[in-house]
Amino acid sequence: MIMKRISSGGAYEEKIGYSRAVVAGGMVYVSGCVGEGADVKAQCAAALATIERALAEAGSDFAHVVRVTYMLPDAAEFEPCWPLLREAFGAHPPAATMIECGLIDPKYRIEIEVTAMLRDAAEG
Repeated sequence: MIMKRISSGGAYEEKIGYSRAVVAGGMVYVSGCVGEGADVKAQCAAALATIERALAEAGSDFAHVVRVTYMLPDAAEFEPCWPLLREAFGAHPPAATMIECGLIDPKYRIEIEVTAMLRDAAEG
């Protein structure tokens, strides 16, 4: 079985030593993604865009996400993100967990990681 590593060129990927996503065994594992922006909604949208690009490069999409984890330093900021998340996952909501925790830099208000099936694996 071949493993594929995907990089987005993010600053922390090289500093820490990780891949944005790894494809293995018919699955796509997308590392936690943060995004730039003035508030949690803007950062959420940016993180979702990074995830969408990684999934597309891997051969997947939001409809094939089976698990998502949301991490926020302030759980009270999660609700404003719900419409964005509902739009991203649409009729294919994954299993989900929200964790209140510290992130790598206090400027970040949300981090999102997903696990998805490859489109081909889901159809087979």
